[in-house]
Amino acid sequence: MNSAAVESGTRSRTRRAILGAAAEVLAQDRAATLADIARAAQVGRSTLHRYFPDRDVLLEAAVTDAYLVIQQSIQDAAVDEGPPLAALRRLVTAMVDTGDRLLFLYGDSSVLEGYEAGDEPDSVSRMTADLIERGQAEGVFDPGLAVQWIQDTLWALVYTGCDSAVRGVLPRHGVATAVMSMLENGIRVQSRGDVKFE
Repeated sequence: MNSAAVESGTRSRTRRAILGAAAEVLAQDRAATLADIARAAQVGRSTLHRYFPDRDVLLEAAVTDAYLVIQQSIQDAAVDEGPPLAALRRLVTAMVDTGDRLLFLYGDSSVLEGYEAGDEPDSVSRMTADLIERGQAEGVFDPGLAVQWIQDTLWALVYTGCDSAVRGVLPRHGVATAVMSMLENGIRVQSRGDVKFE
């Protein structure tokens, strides 16, 4: 491997570390400084500035990175394949796995202002809506509920689950299960005669 390739790989890892740290830190404190982010990324301020000359440039890159990570995670979950309920479980797990990036991106509505994600077939919103519509068409999800309502509820539960894990209310490994339990059963105790999705 030549030195240019090694340097490129190092630069890519450093950039990813900074963006990951930005999402983690800003998800918890929107007023966090560049110094806070550099510390979390384990790089010096001068290194951070070489990649992102100011806060606005870093924020813009962090928003794009967070969206793309979430989008890729959902694509990898293959939510257009298999039974709708199994696909929904994969979707929830994929969303939960993006953790800090999801909290950063959706914790403050102003973060996404001006960000054009579009409504392409592979956009996060479109993939989620397609799954819900498929589940309704197959009689698995309630067709009497608006797709947008189900989608909003899904995102709210996933966000709350990730936030609860950060606050210690839920164990991180239990978030996806808790979210699915709420989606499938609500908060009532299930009796043996209750019908559950399979």
